[in-house]
Amino acid sequence: MRNTKTYEEVIAFVRDLYGQPDAFLPLHEPRFRGNEKKLVSDCIESTFVSSVGRYVDQFEEEVAKYVGSRYAVAMVNGTSALQLALKEAKAVQGDLVITQSATFVATVNAIVYNGAEPCFVDIEEETLGMSPDALTRFLDERTILDDGVCKEKESGKRVAACVPMHTFGYPCRIEEIADVCEQYGITLIEDSAESLGSWVGKTHTGRFGEMGVFSFNGNKILTTGGGGLVVTDNEAVAKHLKHLSTTAKTPHPYEFVHDEIGYNFRMPNLNAALGCAQLESLPEYLEKKREIHSAYSQFFESGSWRLVGEREGTRANHWLNAIVLESRDERDAFLEETNGKGVMTRPLWTPMHRLEMFSSAPKGDLSVTEDMANRVVNLTSSVP
Repeated sequence: MRNTKTYEEVIAFVRDLYGQPDAFLPLHEPRFRGNEKKLVSDCIESTFVSSVGRYVDQFEEEVAKYVGSRYAVAMVNGTSALQLALKEAKAVQGDLVITQSATFVATVNAIVYNGAEPCFVDIEEETLGMSPDALTRFLDERTILDDGVCKEKESGKRVAACVPMHTFGYPCRIEEIADVCEQYGITLIEDSAESLGSWVGKTHTGRFGEMGVFSFNGNKILTTGGGGLVVTDNEAVAKHLKHLSTTAKTPHPYEFVHDEIGYNFRMPNLNAALGCAQLESLPEYLEKKREIHSAYSQFFESGSWRLVGEREGTRANHWLNAIVLESRDERDAFLEETNGKGVMTRPLWTPMHRLEMFSSAPKGDLSVTEDMANRVVNLTSSVP
């Protein structure tokens, strides 16, 4: 099927969609239309602006309630949250952690920060998330179960964890991935950084494994300026994560006693106050994002450019809208034309296995990853 849209028509449509005939349109900018100034001002007046304060506790409680987890631990950013989640899963020096090559570099950096080594498996074209079939093939071909422990055949290294990502907020086939991880005794940690407000059936993303990690960076659907959070149903895990993230300081009226190597990763109260206000607007943001996606869907319904959408049985937050073009040349021309006319678009991340520092990491067949990296483009997706 020949594409019926020109680059100029896409640019005109996006500008009309956002009511901005001339202004620069960023990919995804934050919105502050609620009680952000009020709560942040209250935080400042309280003088508790750092890692201690009521808004940190409130934000954790409200996010946990929203996603349906028993516990939530807020941290300075999503990378730090994933780093400690992996540490809690004991993914350390000499271990392997499976993830997808089509991800943001922070996912893989968090693995390496703990001394573990990443392994890359392929994604699916439909969701752009990890393929459970590719995961199964990799494990069947490259690993063995040694007394219940999954190990790579060649090196003997333990496969400590698996970190699939819900790319652009679209839930991957996480139920099947969870089944595979259980079969092989691998700890599942969901990279849900982009998927606050995304559901699989009646279960929120981040709830299918031992832990789920969210990001509240300035470009996310809900922002704390900078921030991240781990959700879990395991009380011991939550307590230890909070302990680690607060420099592993033991309670005492005045003494400074630390019982293990800790991290200064707790989210500041100032950021949490912003997050609490943002949570009040989240339902509105999700509905507006759905309207934007619906408009894009109608615009692209004819022709050869496919708009990434929800798989059956899921509900996505539509954080970033993405289209799949026909070739690398077409992708590059599209990016050049749109960005040149002040409408920001972006390609899929450079696959991790192409980056020099990860080029020697173990990997399975990555043909879909390579194909999508050559053809996927993100469209302007801010809340209108």
